[in-house]
Amino acid sequence: MSTPRHLLDMDDLTANELALVLDLAERAEFPAVLASQGVGLLFEKPSARTRNSMEVAVVQLGGHPVSMRGEEVGIGARETVEDLTRTLASYHRVIGARVFDHATVERMSDVSPVPVINLLSDQAHPLQTLADLLTMRQRFKNLAGLTVAWVGDGNNVCNSLMIGAALARMHVRVATPPGFEPSALAVEKARDAGGRILLTNDPAEATGVADAICTDVWASMGQEGEADSRRAAFADYAVTAELMDKANPGAVFLHCLPAHRGEEVAAEVIDGPSSLVWPQAANRLHAARGLLLWLLGTR
Repeated sequence: MSTPRHLLDMDDLTANELALVLDLAERAEFPAVLASQGVGLLFEKPSARTRNSMEVAVVQLGGHPVSMRGEEVGIGARETVEDLTRTLASYHRVIGARVFDHATVERMSDVSPVPVINLLSDQAHPLQTLADLLTMRQRFKNLAGLTVAWVGDGNNVCNSLMIGAALARMHVRVATPPGFEPSALAVEKARDAGGRILLTNDPAEATGVADAICTDVWASMGQEGEADSRRAAFADYAVTAELMDKANPGAVFLHCLPAHRGEEVAAEVIDGPSSLVWPQAANRLHAARGLLLWLLGTR
């Protein structure tokens, strides 16, 4: 068996491979590459969009998704990550894992004879980036040369978006409060991919020439105890109509969801004409299907 390809973060793809995954995501017809095969989906964290989009994508490709919670399998407690991975690979053609610690998916990929997909970790969320890029490509047709701005917490979603946008030859501007910058490693990876990355503490500077403005909640899963302090730190980083007006004409708004209206985004923005949030959510399914096709050899 040939060495499998994995997707732990966006730098596991080349620029050409990213373009191909996006092309496959938009195919109206697709082969049943998973006919009579299973896909194991492990969730240490709760999931709405990721679980639904992955399960339906597997079914559309003829396969059978098996979703399991972390406590069901006792990953790292009842048995090692490596033993569980080898067991799941005995039954499934692909393994997906939504985990707390990015090292978990790295350990899985080190021993897995089948592709491993990072469904979200503390460092990265590549499936979300695929959907984001697909959504922007559908609106603007060509991603190269566009500017995407991130306003808010430099979290896992921001990390992957920087790298993916750089691979797509986009410019990236990230505005965060001091101390909430994206991962230095992700910034390095994005710049190594050829990206022009601007880091600032000024939302207006980040959005001034943007074609798309993205954000996420201020307190992610596992940070609920920091909600009040983060709300104070991010008070000047809400995406409002006034901030959207600073962007290029025709600029769009993206949010990976769930959203807190009145905190990181104003209701008039997320529910307004510039918002692509619902096509973006729908594209989670298409992006997942495109990635599965590519990982399983469709070209």
